[in-house]
Amino acid sequence: MRENKIGTSNESLVTKFILIGLSEYPKAQIILFWFLLMMYLISILGNGVIIILIIADRQLHTPMYFFICVLSTIDFILSNNAVPDILVNCFIYRPTISFSRCLVQIYMGVFLVATECIILAVMAYDRLAAVCQPLYYTQIMSWKLCFYLVAMSVALAFMTTLVNVLLQPTDFCGHHTINHFACELQSLLKLACSNRVSELFMHISSFFLVFPPFGFIVVTYIRIGLAIRHISSTQGRRKVFSTCSSHLAVVSVFYGTIMIMYLRPEGKSVSEKDKVISLTYGALTPMLNPLIYSLRNKDVKGAFWKLIQRKTLM
Repeated sequence: MRENKIGTSNESLVTKFILIGLSEYPKAQIILFWFLLMMYLISILGNGVIIILIIADRQLHTPMYFFICVLSTIDFILSNNAVPDILVNCFIYRPTISFSRCLVQIYMGVFLVATECIILAVMAYDRLAAVCQPLYYTQIMSWKLCFYLVAMSVALAFMTTLVNVLLQPTDFCGHHTINHFACELQSLLKLACSNRVSELFMHISSFFLVFPPFGFIVVTYIRIGLAIRHISSTQGRRKVFSTCSSHLAVVSVFYGTIMIMYLRPEGKSVSEKDKVISLTYGALTPMLNPLIYSLRNKDVKGAFWKLIQRKTLM
């Protein structure tokens, strides 16, 4: 790897990074490849099918499914951000990645994860309106408000990502080796000669992107739980439990891994546990979301079989 030295210091102009995933464990790397390939294919197929079904079936043109479609779109892009590179790198000893590609991978991931944090809170608000104000649901969750909430989520995530980009360290000391499967913000900051400002903002932005939306979701579901007590019919309660439990399952997996990854005390080096946690929200969560929403949702399954019958009759 070529490095252009600056003076006599340990700082250097980075052109490439070396990635260390499981390079020291070839057998484990092969197992990782097949496991990751399975998750990637399920994620791409599952999220792709949900996006197509919601767009194609008019019965799914409701605010709830609109937000699910947005969530699946985020997960579809997130799966393609780093996972294909990791799959290829499983067969390369000490793979390298260009500096520009590394930055794109990092900040695209930050933007998508930040957007999903806010979208999950927006989906909780949608469920609150549906359960607590069913008669006024269409007036509350108008299409104008839905598009505004998504645009606001994207704008906030973009602003956070932009500040991270502006505070990005430019000087890297020592070996330009990232101890990870792919480029990840925390791993990059560990290589910087001076990363205090960047690291501080990362923790502050992570806190405000995670805890307010998560707190809002908790309060929302407390209110939903109180409202369920006033639903007299068993069928009505089951319908509420069906839609809310799917969203809660996604929230638990997503926020759980994010909190463990970004809001715990920093270590001096990246452990194998850190790598696995990073893969969880980068590959496992996008795979679980379509499975949770499709296997537990009668409307989605009905739209799927309707589409299959339509194609077979053509």
